[in-house]
Amino acid sequence: DVQLVESGGGSVQAGGSLRLSCAASGYAVRHDCMGWFRQAPGQEREGIAGIYSGVLKYYADSVKGRFTISADNARNTLYLQMDSLKPEDTGMYYCAADALAGIQDPPSHFRYWGHGTQVTVS
Repeated sequence: DVQLVESGGGSVQAGGSLRLSCAASGYAVRHDCMGWFRQAPGQEREGIAGIYSGVLKYYADSVKGRFTISADNARNTLYLQMDSLKPEDTGMYYCAADALAGIQDPPSHFRYWGHGTQVTVS
């Protein structure tokens, strides 16, 4: 069974930083695709950062230049370093994985999900 467990969320002031982690079991983070989705209150879940084969990265325009996605193959863990946080970054952040999906695909294309971690920026 595939399990994805996120951690690292919390409350931070605007301009601050957080690092999210997603510990994976049953799925190698070096495989396609692993990504981070964000769901703000009252909004649809959107893909904000993805990594392919542990190397090729994609970022949504809303986070480009501020967020960095990375994968640690030895720890089988996905990370999202979030800098220069803004109030509009507030939401639930989910880790997702699927060998046949891309981060720009609808969330329904991803089979494996974590339970999410809350990020609040004030």
